[in-house]
Amino acid sequence: MAAVAQKLPAPWRLVTLRRLSSVPRLKLHTSASPMMGVTVQQFDQAKDRLSSLKKDPGNEVKLQIYALFKQATQGPCNTPKPGMLDFVNKVKWDAWKSLGSVSQDEARQQYCDLIGSLVAAEGGSSAHVAARPAGSGPAYETLLVTTEDDITTITLNRPAKKNAITTEMYNDIIAALDQAAKDNSVITVFTGSGDFYCSGNDLSNFTQIPEGGVEESARRGGDLLRKYVKAYIDFPKPLVAVVNGPAVGISVTVLGLFDLIYATDRATFHTPFSQLGQSAEGCSSYTFPKIMGPAKASEMLLFNKKLSAVQACELGLVTEVFPDSSFQSEVWTRLKVYAKLPPKSLSLSKQLVRSVERDRLHAVNDAEVELLKERWTSDECFNAVMAFFQAKAKL
Repeated sequence: MAAVAQKLPAPWRLVTLRRLSSVPRLKLHTSASPMMGVTVQQFDQAKDRLSSLKKDPGNEVKLQIYALFKQATQGPCNTPKPGMLDFVNKVKWDAWKSLGSVSQDEARQQYCDLIGSLVAAEGGSSAHVAARPAGSGPAYETLLVTTEDDITTITLNRPAKKNAITTEMYNDIIAALDQAAKDNSVITVFTGSGDFYCSGNDLSNFTQIPEGGVEESARRGGDLLRKYVKAYIDFPKPLVAVVNGPAVGISVTVLGLFDLIYATDRATFHTPFSQLGQSAEGCSSYTFPKIMGPAKASEMLLFNKKLSAVQACELGLVTEVFPDSSFQSEVWTRLKVYAKLPPKSLSLSKQLVRSVERDRLHAVNDAEVELLKERWTSDECFNAVMAFFQAKAKL
């Protein structure tokens, strides 16, 4: 329950499913505001002011804030409707969907107006702008993105769910990579919060079927996956993975697109695709055989072999392994030194290396996505995923 509640805007969390499911359908204000044209800076400042509120405004207002934020950042709701038993996400989806075709500009205006009214209700000035924390970027629901010492760090932040990647999280990561590509940082780092680096796909992604059925779900999933992997292929700066714990699925396969991978000695690397009736992604069908040889790559991609951090390093997938007790201090000391190198030299050198194979990687990404779309609509995949859920239910 705590993990589900974390999806709502900070600092508030829903208390119980019962309270949330009792919230009536919202009648959100959708008429045009008399003063349109909120800037990106004003919108970001409104998000900061949200965290300064001391009183809980109630679930209905929190859902309004959530819906307006989604509309402002992603536009009208186009995600599959959650299942009837997924109470929390269903109520959130209904709130977002109720905004209809309200434009992103208007949603930003209404979001800022609502936050301003809440601040004013607590005795503050609705025109007051809270100071932005140093090194912070745009707010994300499932990520922590910070810039410090010339390093932008993208932290997967669903520790209670082992940082499993939801559909919304894919979009957030794409946006965070785009942000990092344009900011003034020298290198970009991926890591995870808690004990896991990432447990791969949140398999609830496979349980939300849109009106178009399984085929439409596969089409949308394929489009999102293609865009997600493309963001790594085209990323212009040095990209570093700080693997702080076990890594599964797509969090492993995209490592072949990173420039450095540092791992704690308790990390593991697992790609159980055939176990779930699926196939490789993240360009791993090309990068893994190239990195570790066809036979060892087949052990991972075909036969679900889990590698220890030391084994992954011996095969060339991981750059270096550190003792868990000193992992963070050793890695970050080294990265801070790297971040002082001439940024243009680093970026241009990376792009020179990547340019040799960029077209090949995009072609591999396309081929992998097409095969996965076929897999996702197959009975074999459906039965394998259902068997996985049934096995979890017995634990």
